[in-house]
Amino acid sequence: MGIGGISVGSLLIVLVIVMLLFGTKRLRNIGGDLGGALSGFRKAIKETDEVQEGLALDAVQQPAAQRESQQRA
Repeated sequence: MGIGGISVGSLLIVLVIVMLLFGTKRLRNIGGDLGGALSGFRKAIKETDEVQEGLALDAVQQPAAQRESQQRA
């Protein structure tokens, strides 16, 4: 049993047909483009998470700073 109920033999046949239709050079280009897109997506997700963490820290630190300034006054 392979992926999702498809046997390994069936997957190999599909792979051979795809290689015959598109050629190895085009498949390499598609793979490189897909890899670059996934890399950019992961980078954007990581940056978004970092920004959200920074905003969360600011939200936590800001009330603490306000309490300290009120206690001094």
